[in-house]
Amino acid sequence: MGILFTRHEYSGGLPVKSINSVILGTNRNRCIGYVMAIRSAFVLITMFMMVATTTDDARACASCGCTLSPDWDTLQASKEAGFKFDIRYDYLNQDQLRSGRNTISSGAASQVTNNGDPQEVEKYTKNNYVTLGIDYTSARNWGLNAQVPYIDRKHSTLGVNSDGNSPGNGAYDSRTSNLGDIKIMGRYQGFTEQHNIGILFGIKLPTGSYTQAGASTDPTNRGAVAQIDRGLQPGTGTTDVIIGAFFADSLRLDWGYFAQILYQQALDSKADYKPGNAVNVNLGIRYEGFAGFFPNLQLNFREVQSDSGENADTVSTGGTLVYLSPGISVPINSQVSVFGFVQVPLYQDVNGVQLVPQFTTSIGARYSF
Repeated sequence: MGILFTRHEYSGGLPVKSINSVILGTNRNRCIGYVMAIRSAFVLITMFMMVATTTDDARACASCGCTLSPDWDTLQASKEAGFKFDIRYDYLNQDQLRSGRNTISSGAASQVTNNGDPQEVEKYTKNNYVTLGIDYTSARNWGLNAQVPYIDRKHSTLGVNSDGNSPGNGAYDSRTSNLGDIKIMGRYQGFTEQHNIGILFGIKLPTGSYTQAGASTDPTNRGAVAQIDRGLQPGTGTTDVIIGAFFADSLRLDWGYFAQILYQQALDSKADYKPGNAVNVNLGIRYEGFAGFFPNLQLNFREVQSDSGENADTVSTGGTLVYLSPGISVPINSQVSVFGFVQVPLYQDVNGVQLVPQFTTSIGARYSF
């Protein structure tokens, strides 16, 4: 129930939030000098997920997606026509209970009530995301990107009416390993001669399952089939629209920066559940003065509304997150690059009581041809 990353997007963030490349110069002469860097597919994280943004992880749980999530959503801006493939692995261990801006013990969380109802006390949610990205640029102005996530998630909750240590009503353990919700994004970056301003538009498809079950640890019904919370399912069951914009430029010869904003909203509800709307804002800077690697630093912001519907946790979902994400990209040759990032929280303000990660990690590789 309560997790603030998106459980389906990581998102973004990552999540997110996703990790993407932006290597753009301020004029043609400078861009010519950066051709080899462009061809190395320089990679940066974007937040769904948040975000992502991202990958697709749980969205309305403010903290369960890699703004990393994730709900890690993707941005890939390129000046050269052709295909690019990338694979990314994201890890989020949500093992810290938080209420609002503060950490809270499981014992204290068990004493919380919401409109007279007892608070659920979660133990942990361990998320592993593997996301395949496919990108095609038909010309300098247009591009298309697809993100296909596979989610492995372990979750344990003590349920309600617990003392914070022993299982209570509705307690269960679960593990899901399934395809998540696929995202398809288009982009247009023909507004300027440098192609450094663009818009993003796309959809998240309901390809992930939302009916997975776990095993009850409730003392009154131990071992029975237990339905997993909707915010922890591999998919939301909804079709979402995603829109955004980005800007990239150079500060000086060896420094570049970018800014991005993404908005995601479900167009429908499924089985009395609708994930909350999400906004991801990402700011990044990179240094290109080293011969064999490029250090990066990002600031990721994610705002998620609470889930809605009869089958939603309307109390302990949603919130506001701010993360700092240092990372590195290493070009292997003109076609292959590898990257790694760590995301650490600067600010976490969650609705209700939610599990949050103390850090997230992402590693991956990209191939261009």
